[in-house]
Amino acid sequence: MEEPQRARSQTVTTTASSFAENFSTSSSSFAYDREFLRTLPGLLIVAEIVLGLLVWTLIAGTEYFRVPAFGWVMFVAVFYWVLTVFFLIIYITMTYTRIPQVPWTTVGLCFNGSAFVLYLSAAVVDASSVFPERDSHNFNSWAASSFFAFLVTICYAGNTYFSFVAWRSRTVQ
Repeated sequence: MEEPQRARSQTVTTTASSFAENFSTSSSSFAYDREFLRTLPGLLIVAEIVLGLLVWTLIAGTEYFRVPAFGWVMFVAVFYWVLTVFFLIIYITMTYTRIPQVPWTTVGLCFNGSAFVLYLSAAVVDASSVFPERDSHNFNSWAASSFFAFLVTICYAGNTYFSFVAWRSRTVQ
C-alpha cells in the first residue's frame, strides 16, 4: 500500500516542479518598453492622464451635482482617464505584441478618435456650465477644469493624428 502513495506524491512533486518552471520562465519574459514614454504619443498619453486627472478631481472637489451638465463631464473624464491608464499599461508592457489577433492600430484610432470627440463635447459643456456664484471655490475649480479639459482634448487630437498615421501606413502595406 505504501508504493501507490509514493507514486502519487512523486506525481504531485513533478507537477509542482513543472508548474514552478513554467511560472519562472513566463515571469522572466516580462517585457517593458522604456522608450515608449520618450516618444511623442507616449508623452501625450502621460499628459492625458495628468490633465484628465486634474479635470475630474477639480470637479469632484465641488458641489458639481447642483449642475447636471457636470455629470457628463465627470463621466467622460473618469471613463477616458481609466481607459488611458489601461492603454498606457498595455503599451509599456508591450502586451499588444502578445495578442496579435487584436488590430491594435484600429483599436487605438477608435479609442483616440472617440476620446477626442467626447472630450471636446465635455469641454464645451464644462465651459458653458461655468458661472460665477457666491462661493468662488466652485467657480475657480470649474473654470480650471474647463481649461484643462480643452488641453486634454488637444492631447487626444494629437494622439488621434498619430493613430491615424499608424493605421493608414498599416492599411497601405
